[in-house]
Amino acid sequence: MARVLILTGDAAEELDSMYPIFRLREGGHEAVVAAPTTRAVKLVVHDFESGWDAYTEKPGHQLPVDLAFSDVNPSDYGALVIPGGRAPEYIRTDPDVARIVTHFFTHNLPVGTICHGPQVPAALGLLRGRVTAAYPPLKTDVEHAGATFVDGPDVVDGAMVSCRGWPDLPWWARAFMRVLDKASLPVS
Repeated sequence: MARVLILTGDAAEELDSMYPIFRLREGGHEAVVAAPTTRAVKLVVHDFESGWDAYTEKPGHQLPVDLAFSDVNPSDYGALVIPGGRAPEYIRTDPDVARIVTHFFTHNLPVGTICHGPQVPAALGLLRGRVTAAYPPLKTDVEHAGATFVDGPDVVDGAMVSCRGWPDLPWWARAFMRVLDKASLPVS
């Protein structure tokens, strides 16, 4: 089974983070959480409420972190997941995140992005020529990064699997697990 790296930080969306971790573990894979430091990150809960033009945000659970970005050797992992929420806005500027994410794209390893997760590879120029889903208001950002935006729950482009947000997670997880199972990955 694969070791899968989860890149996250404070204000990551709780379902975007926890659902993939639990699904990967359920599938027999090892999910390893990396963040700017090794302290637990504070997740948030985003919801869609009547009368709001945008989603709302409430405090969520804390997520234990296994290692800091600076300690990640990407060669130790067979796949990558980048959950959404607000964390991608600031982790995308971390030089270690650039090193890590570029490794997975360069080696055509499975990469899963959820909701705002595509902001990370977009900032690194890694979405150019690709097809991706994202939280729908990010359509222009994704297109400016050179990608084709698809409004779908389980968009697969080679080894990359993306979705619009937590309501899509059952479809995204099924597609990501298929890509993961087909990949030739290091054993955990």
